[in-house]
Formats: sequence, C-alpha cells, structure tokens
Amino acid sequence: MSIYTFENIREKVLNRHRISVEEAVWLGEHVNLPGLGALAHNANQHINGETVYFNRNIHIEPTNICVNHCLFCSYRRRKDEEGSWEYSIAEMMDMARTAVEQEPGLTEFHIVGGVHPDRGLSFYIKLIASLHQAFPNVHIKAFTAEEIVQMCKLEHIELEQGILALKDAGLMSMPGGGAEIFDTGIRRKICPDKISGNKWLQVHETAHRAGIPTNATMLYGHYDTLKHRLEHLEQLRALQDKTGMFNAFIPLKFKARNNKMSHLGEVSIIEDLKTFSLTRIFLDNIPHLKAYWPMLGIDQTLLLLHFGVDDIDGTIADTTKIYSMAGGKQQPAMSSNQLVEFIQQNQRTAVERDSLYNTIKIYS
Repeated sequence: MSIYTFENIREKVLNRHRISVEEAVWLGEHVNLPGLGALAHNANQHINGETVYFNRNIHIEPTNICVNHCLFCSYRRRKDEEGSWEYSIAEMMDMARTAVEQEPGLTEFHIVGGVHPDRGLSFYIKLIASLHQAFPNVHIKAFTAEEIVQMCKLEHIELEQGILALKDAGLMSMPGGGAEIFDTGIRRKICPDKISGNKWLQVHETAHRAGIPTNATMLYGHYDTLKHRLEHLEQLRALQDKTGMFNAFIPLKFKARNNKMSHLGEVSIIEDLKTFSLTRIFLDNIPHLKAYWPMLGIDQTLLLLHFGVDDIDGTIADTTKIYSMAGGKQQPAMSSNQLVEFIQQNQRTAVERDSLYNTIKIYS
C-alpha cells in the first residue's frame, strides 16, 4: 500500500508546501491529466495570476559549426560541410540592424549557436560590445554554458573572469540551453562531449554571482524517465534556493527528425502535458514556466496555458533554425498582434515583457 495519497499531496501543494521527487513521481504515475492540470494551474495562478507573457525578440545564431557530437542534434555541421555557416560580426550586425528597422519595438537579441572550434572569448566580446554600442536599448541574452566554457578554454581564461568580461562588454542575461538532462548515464549516451550537469550548474551559479540572471532548460522525451526529469528539476530548485537568479524554466521536447536518435520517435502530447504540469507543481521557486511555441506549435502552446505555463516566448521573426531543422511544428515567426490575440482567446491577460519580466505593456 502506498504511503502517498492524492489528497495529502494536493493539500501540500495548495498550502504552498514543497513536495519531494518521490511525491511528484507518484503524482505523475497515479493522477490523471485533469487533476495534474488543476494543481499546476493553481500553482501558476498563485505566482502569476492570469498573466501570460511574451516579448519582441530575434535570434542570432553565429554558427552551426560545433565541436560536440550530440545524438539528438539536427543542427550541427562540420567546418566547410554543406549547410554550415559562421557569420562574421559585420553580418550579425546587419541582421540586428535589419531586425530593429523592421520591428522598432524589439527588446531582445537572443544569441546562441554551435560550440565553434576556433572562436574564442575575444570574438564574442567584440560581438557583444558592437551590438551593445549600436543598440543600447536592446537587451542582450547570450550564450549557453557550453559555449562560454569553450570560448574561455580557447583563450585560457578562468570561467569567472570570462563571464565578467562578457558582462562588461554588454551581456545582460543568459539563456538556459545545454542543460539537456543532468543524469550522468543518459548524458553520456546522448551528448558524450558536452560539459557535465554539475559543470552546467557551476557556470550558471558563477553567472548568478556576477549579477547575471539566467534561464534553465531540460530536454525530455528520449531515454529519460519521469524520475530523471524530476531529479533534474530538483538540482535546479536547489540552485535557485541558493541564488534566486533563474528567471524562467523551459522544458524542451526532443524532436526526432534528421538526427541520430530519430528511431526513438517522439513522446505524445499526453506526456508533454504531464511534464509541464509536474514541472510547475514541483519547481516552486522559479517564477516563470515557458512553452517555446516554435518547437511545440502554437496550438499546443496555448493548451499548455491551462497546465501551468505563463510565458510563450516571443515574436522571433523566423530567425532560429535549431528546432525547425529538427522538425519543429511551425515556421518560427509570429507578430505581436497574433500572440496577443491567441492569449486573449484563452481568456488570459497578455503582457508584453522585457527580458527580465518587467512589464512593457498590458493588453486589455
């Protein structure tokens, strides 16, 4: 006979008491989707009310040339391989200039790419400084932990020193990519070259100590189990208790096209709804749960607003290839008016935010 009951765990959640990994696993294995969704919705309402956030952003992807060999990746190319790119700083400045001209209200440059074998810290400092000087009012959210470790390694610079140099150049926050799944065995199987989960956490803690807020992610729906996911969340929750500098968490669904794990297929929408719900219930100290609409499609993203999600990312303007090359549901471009309309159709309050969740505009 189980030591857990839905009533007892539900009571803990409703009274804002933290639940354990074991309790969350029990919920996932014994409670139906309406029950999980109701708890997740309640947890989200306690933090965010009826608000759903979006922003006006573009992605700049400096290169897809990468030293790593992640089995789930559809994006990576070798140097000089067909389909590879490595943009110059001048080319990326042109991209930024075009985006700002087309969208005067743009508030964020989101910069991530492959882990380049040759480009060190000085290249990326120059890129950030150039963007910040030309567009001082646009927030620069840039570089995964993996990228930062590599760029510092190439120039024999200590991690903290490198992060501070990027901050001095204009880096304002970091995305959460590269976390994948922290379980050592699965990580070794799906991304054998990547930094460890502990190293990822160290990079983000170092950024937090430097005053740089970050996001966090998790890649789910491959070899992982529900317990693996919750153990991943537990480590993020512990770091957030320590620093309080994670802004948002983004569960990323494994997409099975054009990679070496395609044979696994993809988990169902039921598993997606369960994962997002349990994340909101368990991850009680990271304020925002984001559904990345270019990956999931706008229909599923809107459904997830009833399962704990309060952020649907941004306009993006067809500037990312990471998920479209892996079979993302939708061409990644959406106007702010479209996003507002979709949110309002769900009887929620659409709020345009900046990169740090300060309100820019509330849409009635």
